[in-house]
Amino acid sequence: MKSIIVGTAGHIDHGKTALVKALTGIDADRLEEEKRRGITIDLGFAHMDLPAANGETLRLGFVDVPGHERFVRNMLAGVGGIDLVLLVIAADEGIKPQTREHFDILQLLGVRRGIAVLTKSDAVDAETLDVVRLEVEEFLRGTFLNNPKSIIAVSSMTGAGLDELKRAMVAAAAEVQPRDSHAIARLPIDRVFTMKGFGTVVTGTLVAGTIRREDELEVFPTGRRVRVRGVQVHGETSEAATAGQRTALNLAGASTEDLTRGMTLVRPATFEKTRRADVLLRLLASATRPLKDRSRVHLHAYTMETVAEIVLFEGKEQNPAKDATKEHAQVLPGHEAFARIRLPEAALLLPGDRFILRQFSPVVTIGGGIVLDAAPVSRMPKLGDFLRILSSGDAKAILKARIARTQQKGISMSRMVAETGWTKTLLEKHLASMSDTGEVVRAGEMHLHQAALEVLKLHVVSVIAGFHKKNPLTGGISKEELRTLVDTSPGVFDAAAALLVRDKKMEVVNDVVRLPGHGVVMKDEESESKKKIEEAFASAGLKVPALQEVIAGLKIDKMRGQKIVTLLLRDKVLVKVSEDLVFHRGALEELRRRLAAYKAKSETIDVAKFKELTGVSRKYAIPLLEYLDRERITRRVGDARQIL
Repeated sequence: MKSIIVGTAGHIDHGKTALVKALTGIDADRLEEEKRRGITIDLGFAHMDLPAANGETLRLGFVDVPGHERFVRNMLAGVGGIDLVLLVIAADEGIKPQTREHFDILQLLGVRRGIAVLTKSDAVDAETLDVVRLEVEEFLRGTFLNNPKSIIAVSSMTGAGLDELKRAMVAAAAEVQPRDSHAIARLPIDRVFTMKGFGTVVTGTLVAGTIRREDELEVFPTGRRVRVRGVQVHGETSEAATAGQRTALNLAGASTEDLTRGMTLVRPATFEKTRRADVLLRLLASATRPLKDRSRVHLHAYTMETVAEIVLFEGKEQNPAKDATKEHAQVLPGHEAFARIRLPEAALLLPGDRFILRQFSPVVTIGGGIVLDAAPVSRMPKLGDFLRILSSGDAKAILKARIARTQQKGISMSRMVAETGWTKTLLEKHLASMSDTGEVVRAGEMHLHQAALEVLKLHVVSVIAGFHKKNPLTGGISKEELRTLVDTSPGVFDAAAALLVRDKKMEVVNDVVRLPGHGVVMKDEESESKKKIEEAFASAGLKVPALQEVIAGLKIDKMRGQKIVTLLLRDKVLVKVSEDLVFHRGALEELRRRLAAYKAKSETIDVAKFKELTGVSRKYAIPLLEYLDRERITRRVGDARQIL
């Protein structure tokens, strides 16, 4: 069964609600005030099934919107998810202001299918009806409704033309691309209420994916987790709702105070809220004045309404992070421009989302556009080129550009999902293609552009060379320190390092990285000092001198002396037993032999016997015994040690 959403649009009192009732038998005016005043104030909903040409059932969900100019904000909350529009024009009045504004909104939102319905045809004679039809044809020329056959006269009172309209809706619905039920579920909320016996209920048009009973969902932008206790589709209980259906969800985990129109339900831990988004916007030709940089506007996206600041890129080298240097940056009526929208509070926006802009004051529709990037980075070079790629619609080029902009840091799969809104399956398909051509490389959990990997490899070698130059007495740099200096993730670093080792561009020994063949470079006095340090500890046996005293007796400065000691420790010529005591490895090897010989007489040894065996004071005995415990040569048992 194919499900599509049909929206009404048009001027107040042109018969939108009456038309929906005549088609479906459902009165979409649900508020008492609407019935009393005879006008639609808020969104109304209805549904019907029609037989499709292929014999299947076509399910139509109707969103009836208010036509009064004071309630355009409510109208905007309903039209974001529609697939097919009924542009309602009363035959006895013709095209009116809200007809024009609503139609502008539909075009800005990218609606591509619809029917112009001339209502109240019974209120005029045939000649007047023909004149109105010609007027409407002229109004629609050059638009997505530029087809005289898509103009149908009806009467909700007599029923005239309704069958023809139903046939036209079936034909138009056949051309509507079904929404992706396998995409990541996303439900913008347009109503929140409590139902006796059920609790909290929300409704909305499911714009993507599938929501099932018992699913866990996340509320944006609050982050609250809720559970779906029940699902209704077009008023009927269902196990699941799929993209393109009017959906009601009975939720556990939230009250009506926690939810409101404008929030969105999505799969948990998938997307990230944002207060900035880069967009392509278009100002209506009918706008009365240019849109200036830093203008405040009312922004509508699906059911969300907020105030936004528009930062134009024109005249700023496409870099919004820079302060404006040209106060005259503006978009002229009828023109397009790249811009950044800044929101006062975080919201959920994804690439491909359409939005409407209304002037801050007086509040009239002035334009709209499409979100290109809801995760913009600061001070990005060639931002204009990047945004042009994002606006091209070429999925592979878009993904490649997103990966390339992360440079040597790379990007994870979860981050790609959050940035694009695409499923993991779709992303893997594109990544496999780019991996086959060598354009993109996988490094652990990250993906990066091949060119970025080559730049990273050069950078790694450069950092190692710089370290060697500054630290001639150190054999190399630790892997973790090197990774921190080149500023990339562990997976990407390991991939680059493996390639450099394979190509013999660097060496890794005991987690220390160095250039091939690089050794410690010492001057004559440094070599002499190294020899003196080693001899001082070798000749001392277990009664070693204080390290700082040995360093102080050298001809070189203290810092270089310490580096030589570090080198001797790294090469295990010297061994650090405690914070203050360093021993020559020969002395410790001799100690092991003595203990092995002593074990023939006794398998245990206490501190006194150890002092007697080694000839050292308690100052040395305790640290040495603790060292032997760590090395598993002895094991402490009470006040004695067992020789292992």
